[in-house]
Amino acid sequence: MRFDVSSTALLSRLQSISKVIASKNSLPILDSFLFNLEGNKLTITASDAETRLVTSVDVMNAQGSGLFAVSAKILLDPLKELPEQPLTFDINDDNLEIFIHFQNGKYNFIGQKGDTYPQQKPLNENAISIMMDAQMLLNGISRSLFATADDELRPVMNGIYFDIHTDDLTFVASDGHKLVRLRNLSVKSPERASFILPKKPANLLKGLLSKEGEMVSIKFDDNNAYINCANFEMVCRLIEGRYPNYNSVIPQENPFKVTIDRISFPHKVTVDRQQLIGALRRVSIFSSQASSLIKLRMQENQIVISAQDIDFSTSAEEKIVCSFDGTELSIGFKATYLIEILSNINSEEVILELADPSRAGLIVPSENEENEDLLMLLMPMMLND
Repeated sequence: MRFDVSSTALLSRLQSISKVIASKNSLPILDSFLFNLEGNKLTITASDAETRLVTSVDVMNAQGSGLFAVSAKILLDPLKELPEQPLTFDINDDNLEIFIHFQNGKYNFIGQKGDTYPQQKPLNENAISIMMDAQMLLNGISRSLFATADDELRPVMNGIYFDIHTDDLTFVASDGHKLVRLRNLSVKSPERASFILPKKPANLLKGLLSKEGEMVSIKFDDNNAYINCANFEMVCRLIEGRYPNYNSVIPQENPFKVTIDRISFPHKVTVDRQQLIGALRRVSIFSSQASSLIKLRMQENQIVISAQDIDFSTSAEEKIVCSFDGTELSIGFKATYLIEILSNINSEEVILELADPSRAGLIVPSENEENEDLLMLLMPMMLND
């Protein structure tokens, strides 16, 4: 086999799928990329046995066809050091000795037989298919991924739940302390369905979808999902099990509503509001390292944010102007969770909906983006006073 390929085109494709390769694999061949040359198209596969990524690159002057595998490390490390130039791959079909010729030299190593690489099973006949915009899927994953759990006893909580209705798609993630529910009203499906996407493929998609601008096709059955884009295909094993009824834990009526300018919370830095930026972050420095407890005291048109660490005799307090005219209320939250939640809301203002110090608080944007309905929930922490 022989073909010519652009060094940067090949490297960008290899790097985009290489993140799926695990540091320790059960099968040695999974440390390698699988190449399949057919005509002037080179298909490249990487896998960790649970998740599989496939992409392709156009080649020139191709001679022959076939499968071969090359160690990811042997290929990636030298290619990173090469400037843009044409590469010529020359593969001996008998012993799989590979020469890569470039402008001023050549690399030489031995490949592996590609027919020992694990094959992917096709989906069942009753597989369900949906189409959605790539950026819409990226937005759903990015907003909810942080709330997934690391729970060996309840594996269903370790992924993003896709709850598909005929007129919307809801992304849900929860670790028992915080919950995200993002409803997208523009995705339609012919039937009711659901699946749980594990954390690793969700993280991989986050990186891959940022470079995609077209539609994504998702086909899935009870065990696997095929996710197809313009530049790659992902096949991943789904988390099996029944996701808890997330709507049952969301309070329907919270009498206290507080509207806050989100700039006064961290991560959205605007220079002219520098005094308000990071109130939570500043005060949380003085919270107990063990609990990270922060206290919010709602008063008329202001929130008093306070924290203390009794062990080290430190404390902090900061006031933020808000829109609130109810009776005074104090509630405790874990600062790191609250910061995470606020960092994943895009609107300038957020609304806190609170019932009492022992019930979950709802955090929603004051204005949702088009065709979206976002809700975040955070369980409170017990206050000592």
